[in-house]
Amino acid sequence: MFRLENKVALVTGAGSGIGEAIARTFAAQGAQVIVADVRGDAAESVSAAIREDVGNAHAQTLDVGDEGQVTSTLQALAARFGRLDILVNNAGVSHVGTVLETSAADWERLMRVNTLGVFLCAREAVRQMLAQQPMGGNIINIASVAGMVGLESRFPYSASKGAVISMTRSIAIDFVAKGIRCNAICPGTIHTPFVEGYLARSYAGREDEVRQQLHARQPLGRMGLPEEIATAAVYLASDEAAFVTGSLLVIDGGLTAR
Repeated sequence: MFRLENKVALVTGAGSGIGEAIARTFAAQGAQVIVADVRGDAAESVSAAIREDVGNAHAQTLDVGDEGQVTSTLQALAARFGRLDILVNNAGVSHVGTVLETSAADWERLMRVNTLGVFLCAREAVRQMLAQQPMGGNIINIASVAGMVGLESRFPYSASKGAVISMTRSIAIDFVAKGIRCNAICPGTIHTPFVEGYLARSYAGREDEVRQQLHARQPLGRMGLPEEIATAAVYLASDEAAFVTGSLLVIDGGLTAR
């Protein structure tokens, strides 16, 4: 079950953390994975490790907020591999702050990557998936519980992820008759280099204290692991999830159950 043989999958933000775990798990399940990241060296490193350990992977430098680059890259990938079966919109950035602690530059930075990036990649993926009928395709957006409930000092991040949730539902309904599924995963706090970087930037000297607070925020008492998000992505990408579209898969250690 949940095998992905003969599938071509593009994973954005796959140079570390959740994206890396998804790319690795997809390859282990038989997919041909394109490891995309704005940091080309990180994409190369992850794809090389995947080829050595578990399966097929190809590195791709990609800035998801650059319209021209997204269009040309996805067209080139589709020509190279013949199709695109799965897109995982994982690339994202964060910001800590309330509405009063968010500048216009902060807002634009988050929206460029977290919202515009999802839009651009999804648009080009849908175009390709329509062109390869009757195969259709599958889009998985990495949203967040921050787009569902109020979290302290996450104003622009929450707004950006709320937009991802809305885009997921719209794409699902608009293209359900064309064989394209679109779902979102809404993680709670996942322990990744992304989180460690956020701790270093925002809580210098208090990293251990705040890290423990992040663990305790989940009723299960810990942050999640990237691999726990990756296994959910495999399910959504697989044929076993053929009846699932427009859904939010919440993986948050019980945070939103309160």
